[in-house]
Amino acid sequence: MSKGNVKVVKASEIALQDRVVAIKRVAKVVKGGRRFSFSAIVVVGDGNGVVGYGLGKANEVTNAITKGIDSAKKNLIKVTVSKGTIAHEVYGKFSGGYVFLKPAAAGTGVIAGGAMRAVLESAGVKDVLAKSKGSSNPHNVVKATFDALVRMRDPLSVAQQRGVSLSKVFNG
Repeated sequence: MSKGNVKVVKASEIALQDRVVAIKRVAKVVKGGRRFSFSAIVVVGDGNGVVGYGLGKANEVTNAITKGIDSAKKNLIKVTVSKGTIAHEVYGKFSGGYVFLKPAAAGTGVIAGGAMRAVLESAGVKDVLAKSKGSSNPHNVVKATFDALVRMRDPLSVAQQRGVSLSKVFNG
């Protein structure tokens, strides 16, 4: 996520809601048998363009979720949400997970799978069409969705980069 247009946000400045995307029980085989622990992937967001994800691992579910929330608060990004949807179509990729996000008309809702839905709703996107391709692993889907959101550019930055007016960006 080292794109030039990513705005990093401080967690202390805003009120965040957290959503648990997935919890897995993982086993480590030791001499006496199996030791079980838990892995949780968590998404946090303020519902107004700020979103982050994190992974927590611990011997108990609640501790894993708490660690995931703390991790998510450390890598928050600012996403451009205009009129409840995204600015333009965008692809995202991470490992074997591919996602495609497309803006939708008002009233459409979030048409997306579980892991993508958590990220988009936490970011404050109200209307979007989304498709996940390739890996259905929640880790890959969440990271691919973040890649897509990071690649998205707002119209104002495009106009400044091209050195033209905002109306020229929309009218071609």
